[in-house]
Amino acid sequence: MNRRRKLLIPLLFCGAMLTACDDKSAENAAAMTPEVGVVTLSPGSVNVLSELPGRTVPYEVAEIRPQVGGIIIKRNFIEGDKVNQGDSLYQIDPAPLQAELNSAKGTLAKALSTASNARITFNRQASLLKTNYVSRQDYDTARTQLNEAEANVTVAKAAVEQATINLQYANVTSPITGVSGKSSVTVGALVTANQADSLVTVQRLDPIYVDLTQSVQDFLRMKEEVASGQIKQVQGSTPVQLNLENGKRYSQTGTLKFSDPTVDETTGSVTLRAIFPNPNGDLLPGMYVTALVDEGSRQNVLLVPQEGVTHNA
Repeated sequence: MNRRRKLLIPLLFCGAMLTACDDKSAENAAAMTPEVGVVTLSPGSVNVLSELPGRTVPYEVAEIRPQVGGIIIKRNFIEGDKVNQGDSLYQIDPAPLQAELNSAKGTLAKALSTASNARITFNRQASLLKTNYVSRQDYDTARTQLNEAEANVTVAKAAVEQATINLQYANVTSPITGVSGKSSVTVGALVTANQADSLVTVQRLDPIYVDLTQSVQDFLRMKEEVASGQIKQVQGSTPVQLNLENGKRYSQTGTLKFSDPTVDETTGSVTLRAIFPNPNGDLLPGMYVTALVDEGSRQNVLLVPQEGVTHNA
């Protein structure tokens, strides 16, 4: 009897242990079972962004050249500084141009005097012709001389106007507001009218253009999807964002200006031009950028939550 009791106690203990293990296994299995959520998918729209490479281009560029010749006697700007439209950049020696103006005025005065005398003579001949005191030939000669004198007055007036303009051109001004570049001449340099080399270049950088390139295939695909209604474009301006070479996003948002109607034969791409505000001068000409162009919204797209998507290796 004692031996039977001794065997029964270990068996009961083992049974209790097995029961406990079964309970824990069930709990672990329940814990390992993932919770499954159900999401009902419905068609929607999503913005289509095209990532295009590009470079910044000045909004306006003015290569300053002299319109009269002479000696540079003064430079009126600091290289790299902002200049406004109409600001004086260089002063060409005005003395020779002033002399030309004075000479032209003297020629005009002489022409006016000659014309006045010719008019008096003509009027006298016209009066005498009525009473046959002069011949018709004398009258015609007087009229011809008057016409020539008046023509000389017109020429002399034009010479005065041109000399006045040339004197004004001695003050070389900026036609646009922008940032001045490096001066190619110094005080004392001799310049000629409309010379090939510019004195300085002024660039307007606010706003600034960004020229983008897009492959013909992508360009045609986008047009087809817009025409078929797969992509709906918003009426008005197309927003564009920029990523700079350092990987940072440019703070200002631009708009698409136009697309070039021609295809570059060497690259097989078309050029798109966007315009951006550049109040702080962060964008400089020639910078490489990456643009994100909002082409529109793709219609009837099923949107799946990110956590519900898995990728097979």
